[in-house]
Amino acid sequence: MRIQKKCLYCEKSLTGRTDKKYCDLHCKSAFQYKKEKENPERFYNKVDNQLKLNRKILKEFNKGGKVIIRANVLLELGFDPNFFTHYWKNQNEDIYLFVYEYGFLKKIEQKKEKYVLVIWQDYMAKNLKNTKLS
Repeated sequence: MRIQKKCLYCEKSLTGRTDKKYCDLHCKSAFQYKKEKENPERFYNKVDNQLKLNRKILKEFNKGGKVIIRANVLLELGFDPNFFTHYWKNQNEDIYLFVYEYGFLKKIEQKKEKYVLVIWQDYMAKNLKNTKLS
C-alpha cells in the first residue's frame, strides 16, 4: 500500500517523485521563509548583522582617529545607534558608545545632529572598570 504524501507548506497531495516535499517552488520558498522566521537564532543573527554593519560604517568614516560627521550621513547608510557593544565615559561625563573598537558620541551643534567618531585607546580601558551607566 502506498502512502499519499502531502506538500509540507500547503498540504496538497503530491504527485511525481517519491522524495518530493513541495508541490512547487513557491511552496518550497514559503516553507523555508516561515521556518527561518520562527527560528530563535534569527534575533541573534539580526543583532550580529547590525553590529557588523555599524562597525563597517564607523570604520569607513573614521580614518583619522577622531572625526565629526553629520548623523544623517551614517543613518542613511543603515547605521543604527541602538546597537553597540560597550561604552566609555570620559572625564566630562560624555558617554561614548562603541561597536568593538569604533566609538561614537551624539552631539547637537547648530541645531544639527552629529556624531563624534573615535577609535578605542588603551587609556580608556583603565577607566572602564569605574564607569556606571545611569
